[in-house]
Amino acid sequence: MEKFKIRTDLALEVRESFEGDNVEIRGVRIEENFNEELDIRTTTVIIETENGAKSMGKPVGVYITLEAPNMSSGDDDYHREISLELARHIRKLVNLEQEKSVLVVGLGNREITPDALGPDVIENLLITRHMVKEYGKISLGKEKVHSISAIVPGVMGQTGMETVEIINGVVKETNPDVVIVIDALAARSTRRLNRTIQITNTGINPGSGVGNHRSGINQDVLKIPVIAIGVPTVVDAATIVNDTMENLIDAMDESDHFKQLGGTLGTLDSAEKYQLIEELISPHLNGMFVTPKDIDETVKRIGFTISEALNIAFD
Repeated sequence: MEKFKIRTDLALEVRESFEGDNVEIRGVRIEENFNEELDIRTTTVIIETENGAKSMGKPVGVYITLEAPNMSSGDDDYHREISLELARHIRKLVNLEQEKSVLVVGLGNREITPDALGPDVIENLLITRHMVKEYGKISLGKEKVHSISAIVPGVMGQTGMETVEIINGVVKETNPDVVIVIDALAARSTRRLNRTIQITNTGINPGSGVGNHRSGINQDVLKIPVIAIGVPTVVDAATIVNDTMENLIDAMDESDHFKQLGGTLGTLDSAEKYQLIEELISPHLNGMFVTPKDIDETVKRIGFTISEALNIAFD
């Protein structure tokens, strides 16, 4: 039986799973920075080789993760700082020193709140392409203007088309220099829900975190650079079961009455834990994903934070 793996879209969490097994991955480099004043931790996972990509199960590229514990709060000043930090990383990956034509894609289903992050970002984005084409840069009062366009392609159940088919058609018609896709993600850890932003230059596979594998949106397919920005809004129910079992083992180890039972559970290997969890979550919890109760307000707030970061980066 293969090792139990809980779904996650975050490269950081994939790397952490190897650390737990005391395994070093060749071709994968980690850079960390902590801003104590803002309480924002930035971790950059750089997959440099195909061997590293195979081990991580993710393409070669750069994965930048911002962890901000207070991101789910309503502090506007704090969210402004997150926008500024995110804008800095966007500029680094996109290289906006010269004027660029940028297509921003809001992935997801606006009718399902945890999946509405992409559409929410587009709602607050400053669109300039039509103004530049119609009236020129002078209409915006600037000498340097990035041409920004956006699209919300919906999901296959609404359109009958693969998302990448729609995006590819728009790319061929409008010829942008770069595509930025926004999507909701799945996390391994509940503490990262709505508190983490991942930005990567490898593109994205929509729905992969919840098991709905759609065609990839990346440079190989679109023939231009693709930057993906995502926030984990859901967690697999198996994660909760797994974490609960780990906490139960720890609690039993501290109890004289249950120490022997806790020690027995603690000796289970990955395969045995997989079998136990599979029995616990099946059939009622299998395939279930959980989201916080305040997800409506939180997704709107984080969507605005990301749109502000894009507006700042493109300014």
